[in-house]
Amino acid sequence: YNILTVEFAISFFGNSVSMYTQTCSALSNEEHTDEDGSITFQSKFNFTLEDLERHVDFDIKGNDVIVFLHIQKTGGTTFGRHLVRNIKLERPCDCKAGQKKCTCHRPGKAESWLFSRFSTGWSCGLHADWTELTNCVPAIMNKKQRKDANLYYITLLRDPVSRYLSEWKHVQRGATWKTAIHMCDGRPPTPAELPACYNGADWTGVSLAEFMACPSNLASNRQTRMLADLSLVGCYNLSSMSTARRAELLLGSAKRNLRRMAFFGLTEFQRKTQLLFECTFGLRFMEPFTQLNSTRAGAVGVGLAVRRYIEHLNALDVQLYEYARELFVWRVQRCRRRLRERRREQRRARREQRVSRARQCEKVGESKKEGGKPEGQSEEERTGVTEDYSGKVVRW
Repeated sequence: YNILTVEFAISFFGNSVSMYTQTCSALSNEEHTDEDGSITFQSKFNFTLEDLERHVDFDIKGNDVIVFLHIQKTGGTTFGRHLVRNIKLERPCDCKAGQKKCTCHRPGKAESWLFSRFSTGWSCGLHADWTELTNCVPAIMNKKQRKDANLYYITLLRDPVSRYLSEWKHVQRGATWKTAIHMCDGRPPTPAELPACYNGADWTGVSLAEFMACPSNLASNRQTRMLADLSLVGCYNLSSMSTARRAELLLGSAKRNLRRMAFFGLTEFQRKTQLLFECTFGLRFMEPFTQLNSTRAGAVGVGLAVRRYIEHLNALDVQLYEYARELFVWRVQRCRRRLRERRREQRRARREQRVSRARQCEKVGESKKEGGKPEGQSEEERTGVTEDYSGKVVRW
């Protein structure tokens, strides 16, 4: 791989058809309105009811813990701040000015209900992936709480091309993430397994062509790799199996882990992400999420051929995002349906209360028409106290 190879590939892919674009268009074209007014579309994936139904009876006072898997350049920093600053809680997170981390304790306990960058810090390593978190978080949380915690993993995904361009711009400005451990099967990768893409302290000023030309650049298919169980493919040892087999296992594992997560959101759909989180965990945000349409990635003007080549470099992420997008839409739809059913139940309950009160008023009115005499009480009993009092007044 070198820049000349990249330029040739860009020329080649510029003449090809983008499967990713076709897929997104197909999803839009297949949409139709259901009888109850909800938007649905024909599924190309065989999701089960268990895949679509996501509701957690999150017990913040018990042993439940939300674990946020933060993938670079997916909007995770903003979402992470929402988790510690924007959720309506009996005991809000304690965020002090000038400190990067907040204290998110359960009501009445010195135990954290949230494992994330802004609560516990990078306790399992900088931007720890699924492989690292699942082998690290249980031991840390159980040690702190002295009991088995119920762990609910969550994450955010983003359009692969936009995410890739955003990471390039971030690295171009001097970011490296070189302190990330990439622990797998008890050890980090060797330099031979994961060669550096640059010499020196960072990759400041890297061009897009140079960025795309590095075969060991972890920006490529980052979302798939960070959501997959890397133990299935020999971690970072690329010689353990064929490229095709490795890709198949990585994508299958990433889809499976994403599907089984308690929640995931999409950067491109902020309000729906908020709705789905609230619907899943029964927690409420105080302020609505905002959709930022102006990002650094959006400001990058790349030609069609370059975009096609980025899709090629991120072919697994493209397939994963297509899968995630459809699953996300279905889950949001089911969430909205549950909310509509709940509102209908509430309206029905209010109607029944009004009817019940009206019947009680009718009974009282009928009683008054009959003379207003309470049942089971004689005339003497009703007037006895008054007559006795009147007699005493006369004697006085």
